[in-house]
Amino acid sequence: MRLLDNLNFDFLGKRKIAFMISATLIGLSLISLLFRGLELGIDFKGGTEIALNFDNPVEISEVRELVSDIGLGNIEVKTFGGTRGVLIRTELQEIPADVYPSILGSIDKVISTNFPSITKSITDSSFNSVTYKISDPSVMDDLIATLIENGFQSTHASLIEGNDEVLVTIGISDWIVENIMESFVGNHFTILKEDRVGPKVGKELAQNSILAVALALMVILIYLGIRFKFTFAVGAVIALFHDVLITLGLFSLLYGLIPGLNLDISVDVVAAFLTLVGYSINDTVVVFDRVRENVKIHKTALLKDNINNAINKTMRRTLVTSLTTLFVVFILLFFGGDVLRGFAFTLFFGIIIGTYSSIFVASPFVLEYASRTKKRIEF
Repeated sequence: MRLLDNLNFDFLGKRKIAFMISATLIGLSLISLLFRGLELGIDFKGGTEIALNFDNPVEISEVRELVSDIGLGNIEVKTFGGTRGVLIRTELQEIPADVYPSILGSIDKVISTNFPSITKSITDSSFNSVTYKISDPSVMDDLIATLIENGFQSTHASLIEGNDEVLVTIGISDWIVENIMESFVGNHFTILKEDRVGPKVGKELAQNSILAVALALMVILIYLGIRFKFTFAVGAVIALFHDVLITLGLFSLLYGLIPGLNLDISVDVVAAFLTLVGYSINDTVVVFDRVRENVKIHKTALLKDNINNAINKTMRRTLVTSLTTLFVVFILLFFGGDVLRGFAFTLFFGIIIGTYSSIFVASPFVLEYASRTKKRIEF
């Protein structure tokens, strides 16, 4: 890194090549986003997401085949965190009406088979739950344990003494578990999570996420316009748009091409983009601060020379900061599991693109503006 102390590279002399590279990447990103789009996660499009963890490795194709024809419509099945994890997604939030009787029949069968001496009756039901009244409250705990063992989430309908009603929650995960349990008798599995998001909530989250990114860019524009010059602020925000657009394009381009990078846009990814915006602007501000210092000291020097000098002087700090951050994010990307992969992917490639844009997009824009308008940059 000491070699960078006396670095004297003409970065701005390569700006036209950098502009061509950026234009190509942005063009590919726009084409991919237009024709392939983005795969939105359950946070935004709504639906149900169930994560299962098996005791032993499982063939994902076998699980996919089992759940594809159980009456829940189009279901997406993929690995989750390794060969023992399975992630199942469906756009449904509740059990379809035509499947509901089958679930009730399965619950009745479990109760009748294991407790043939008791009688039962339904006192309340909905698409999310059913309440049974049983004739012998003394077997209530055993009944609940048996239902849970067979994949049905059950509990006491009331905590009062002498309660004779059991509440059975009916969710999509219950129906999936019911249908695959018999095929994996020797390979026990547990439900790690079941997330359910309605379409209205998902739409609101999508709108709020876009608003959050837009407000962040607007506040940055105002702040930099006050701290430096408006030209610097515009250059910085253009660089941020550049970073976000190309990173989004990677999500679209790589989906379906690399199995490990079939990433959805989730709330975690939006948080990563906001983190990326803050990280990238920090690099840009460091360079701009040195540019301002150089312009004040070397008033007669060309703006190009002052900007080049600023980039060269901050290069050591830029590379050290970026590389140390990338090492950590790299570990998260490849060893953090599926839950953190979208967040780590955004930061990993975003940091690389953001470092590039701080050098070859934000600062060159200031020079191009000053050259074309013939305005002198002064502080």
